[in-house]
Amino acid sequence: MSVAITLRAVPLFTHLREDDLERIARVARTRNYPKNSVIVFEDDPGDALYVVLTGQVKVVLVGEDGREVILSTLGPNDFFGEMSIIDDEPRSAHVIAMEDSELLVLRREDFQRQLDESPKIAIGLVRALCRRLRQADNTIGGLVLLDVNGRVSRLLLDMADQEDGEHISRRITHHMIAQMIGSSRETVSRTMRSLIDEGAIEVTRTTIRIVDRKILLAACGRA
Repeated sequence: MSVAITLRAVPLFTHLREDDLERIARVARTRNYPKNSVIVFEDDPGDALYVVLTGQVKVVLVGEDGREVILSTLGPNDFFGEMSIIDDEPRSAHVIAMEDSELLVLRREDFQRQLDESPKIAIGLVRALCRRLRQADNTIGGLVLLDVNGRVSRLLLDMADQEDGEHISRRITHHMIAQMIGSSRETVSRTMRSLIDEGAIEVTRTTIRIVDRKILLAACGRA
């Protein structure tokens, strides 16, 4: 599949003309990152925009004691690094490959040139930033207002909605869920078992399926 066709599936570039996509494709470069490698470090210069082509990465903050807080996980067609290439500030978090991953890299100078030549990219960028700001607001609100059951339920719903609304195919462990909602792995494991017993979800080795959406909605106050 050509790079231009791949870019069409990325929300940031969905509405661009074919010639705009081809122009971006010509200046973008692909890079491969093995599992557990650090793609960018917090406080690194924000010199590029990254698009995930294959694999999965996580955006994390690391405390002085080495404890990780996962801000988000990203898969194919997701992107990161857009804030730093606009405001020229350093990276705000680490990004680590959760599995062998291939990324498309667009340097700041090339991206800003495309912004000048195609205002539709700016519109897509504003929409993406607004979406992430809303997600951040929801996350903060959930940490303050919801118990662990509610936080897990909301996370599962949000992740399913990023796919088909019913399935979560991205690799996610109980430990990762705990890092994303500010809890312990043991508490998350008990919560997941309870949701299974209630008939809210089904879990296989590769997929989590939302069986009864109403139970999860009620748990996180969305019913």
